[in-house]
Amino acid sequence: MSASVSARADAVLMSTYRRAPVVFVRGAGSWLYDDAGKAYLDCLCGVSVCSVGHANPRVARAVSEQLGTLVHVSNLFYTLPQVELAERLVALSGLDRVFFANCGATANETAIKLARRWGQQGERRRHGVISLDGSFHGRTLATLAATGQPEKQATFQPLPPGFSQVAPEDLEALAAAIEPTTVAVLLETVQGEGGVRPLGERYLQGVRRLCDERELLLIVDDVQAGTGRCGRWFSWQDLGFVPDIATTAKALGGGLPIGACLARGAVAAAFRPGDHATTFGGGPAVCRGALAVIEEIEQRALLANCAARGAELRAALERVPGVSAVRGRGLLLGAVLERPCAEALVARALELGLVVNNVRPEVVRFAPPLSITVEEVAEAARRFAGALAAVAS
Repeated sequence: MSASVSARADAVLMSTYRRAPVVFVRGAGSWLYDDAGKAYLDCLCGVSVCSVGHANPRVARAVSEQLGTLVHVSNLFYTLPQVELAERLVALSGLDRVFFANCGATANETAIKLARRWGQQGERRRHGVISLDGSFHGRTLATLAATGQPEKQATFQPLPPGFSQVAPEDLEALAAAIEPTTVAVLLETVQGEGGVRPLGERYLQGVRRLCDERELLLIVDDVQAGTGRCGRWFSWQDLGFVPDIATTAKALGGGLPIGACLARGAVAAAFRPGDHATTFGGGPAVCRGALAVIEEIEQRALLANCAARGAELRAALERVPGVSAVRGRGLLLGAVLERPCAEALVARALELGLVVNNVRPEVVRFAPPLSITVEEVAEAARRFAGALAAVAS
């Protein structure tokens, strides 16, 4: 890496990231290339973002065409790409209406505000949101308050009131936490930042029943696990329940900044003009990109590829010495290590040309493009095994 780039960055960028010593300049499919021409097999894809691969031709053409036609007019007017994308998401999700945001955090912020708006109707005056220990919902103050990771919250206290967390997989604890002011339960079906921990199907269905019994909304944060990452368009679609509100982002734009909050029934109609807004959300260029991402997944049967390659990657990682377990769904997998050496392992893997990241001291996350090939899965496992052997020695 050019030392001048890191020095320039350190001089002008705020110190919010511990960046790896690599300058990426180009991407193609499952591969990234640094400023020295070295190739890296990308099994993180921008943290579950570039799911149809880097520099995807279909997405690039669609966005380029839109950039030369109409980029921005604000949400004071209609644009066709936004309407078309909303129609596609409604059809794919089975939910009823969409609000477009700029990212996952702002999509989750929208979901929280929508739930509170619904909770103010009629005689209801409810606002509280219960989430789960180990969860991650964003870096805004509200979504940070919903995040079940105290170490991320400590610096920014006091956080907004109205949020509480309970242990996952414990319906009794959830039931006990419900108060007269509670309006919603917020959860991820797979806790990505929490160590790639999938929640059990029976537990999720139990949460749905409990919300129905107590007249609460169920919000699914599908920011990381959605848009095909778990082998379905939305992660809940093979888990036997339907949420009232759901969010998605990351992979939706194929690398462009877009998020979406979807809802069904009465809650989908709770907002009124002026309740919520965004300057850039749902702009023509990012919506054209998202439409191209959906088309690419459909045309190349990438949901099926995700399921097949995910099973292969899981099996390959389970055979690596030093891995005690592999958890997750589809192509969102966490390799659980026998000892807490994930940070050193990720650094060594990068040296060997494999991009992954550590979400816990003992967990390494894999989130490769949905378009990853059989050969690339095998190569990723080989490089990972080499890195782990080097660290172990």
